[in-house]
Amino acid sequence: MPLLSLITYAPLVGVAGILALRLFGRPDDAKAVEASKWIAFVTTLATFALSVLLVVQFDPANPGFQFVEEVPWFASLSYRMGVDGISVLFVLLTAFLMPLCIAASWRSIEKRVPEYMIAFLVLETLVIGVFCALDLVLFYIFFEFGLVPMFLIIGIWGGARRVYAAFKFFLYTLLGSVLMLAAILFMIASTGTSSIPELMAYDFAPGVQTWLWLAFFASFAVKMPMWPVHTWLPDAHVEAPTAGSVILAGILLKMGGYGFMRFSLPMFPNASDLFAPLVFALSVIAIVYTSLVAFRQTDIKKLIAYSSVAHMGFVTMGIFSGNAQGEQGALFQMISHGVISGALFLCVGVVYDRMHTREIAFYGGLVNRMPWYAAVFMLFTMGNVGLPGTSGFVGEILTMTGVYQASTWTALVAATGVILSAMYALTLYRRVIFGELTNPKLAAITDLDWREVAIFAPLIVSTLYLGVQPNVVFDLTAASVDQLVAAYQAAVGG
Repeated sequence: MPLLSLITYAPLVGVAGILALRLFGRPDDAKAVEASKWIAFVTTLATFALSVLLVVQFDPANPGFQFVEEVPWFASLSYRMGVDGISVLFVLLTAFLMPLCIAASWRSIEKRVPEYMIAFLVLETLVIGVFCALDLVLFYIFFEFGLVPMFLIIGIWGGARRVYAAFKFFLYTLLGSVLMLAAILFMIASTGTSSIPELMAYDFAPGVQTWLWLAFFASFAVKMPMWPVHTWLPDAHVEAPTAGSVILAGILLKMGGYGFMRFSLPMFPNASDLFAPLVFALSVIAIVYTSLVAFRQTDIKKLIAYSSVAHMGFVTMGIFSGNAQGEQGALFQMISHGVISGALFLCVGVVYDRMHTREIAFYGGLVNRMPWYAAVFMLFTMGNVGLPGTSGFVGEILTMTGVYQASTWTALVAATGVILSAMYALTLYRRVIFGELTNPKLAAITDLDWREVAIFAPLIVSTLYLGVQPNVVFDLTAASVDQLVAAYQAAVGG
């Protein structure tokens, strides 16, 4: 059974169902709009069930690619799909967050609802395809076409400056990928293959590796995003609808980190070793600088957006540490950040749906009216800070352990990011939640309803469970990470 193709294209079944509603019914009919929501929700749940089946059947002891599908395409290209320990959890994370995004949009999206649901379903297919593709051209198609539905989600259903933010997001990420396309064409022409497993085993000359590494870095650094090409992210987050921010922070940013682990380290190990100090420097600047910028924000969403840039700094320095602790920490941090940052943006969405403002100064004393919300927001704030017992702690401590072996000063400076994150996150929490309820407009604000509790419940369980049982991740990723590290260190003589 082509399980990966089933998971990848299952959301398109929902797209077909919603299009059928539009073709054979009245698009503005209330029942058709409600039906489109249910079609999208059920489809994403089915996709999640298939992804759980994938993880259950996955063999953790096998470091190679599993569930491989290969069909000749055209010329020397083939439709190749497969997952290993590095990619399988990203498929699960994507499928896990999508039903929550659909549920979170149930009441907040009121215009062009069927088109909104279609955009999310198409986006799910393209993102899962990125993590499953084993052909360079297929990967690039999924990677680039994923921009389109996200562009539409921001540009149509976003805030007041949505068009500006959408174009900035699209142009930054597209221009970053132009060099990667040139590198892909060169690699296919010089090796005669577009197979990612074959290219991972190919020995490019050191000089060639340098240029190829820089070309791929241009794309993945923007996608992460790394400092200083991060400026599109706060605008995109602020203007995107709540569910758009969840997917942007939870999944799309991880495509950059995945790209570094899938391409930069195994295909260009000498160049990765050469440029590791540069990556460490950019990562440390991102951690410290964007944490300070986050502290000065007046918009809750923009603060969390800058927080994401800082946390991705831990990921990049962990990846280029070139040892098992750093790689495992980076992978875990990406999974954990996908859950925690997604939950934080959902927390912002709860109060925004009620008050239609994200200004920190507008709030204060919410614990008096929303005690359950205050408890949920506290948990995810602690996870974002990296409190032991939450998933945020495991990734940060492992990445710093790995980086300490490669560069002591990098680890010491990066450690200040833990203090800075506590500074801005706890300040935000105190200003929004604690104190007296002085704003009369907040007097009638209501606590979480059953739908919102149901959305947060799996995120709460995931944050706590991964915090106390991180081995559920490490058991799946260990074999593939060990193979990656062994090949990298053999190539660089480490």
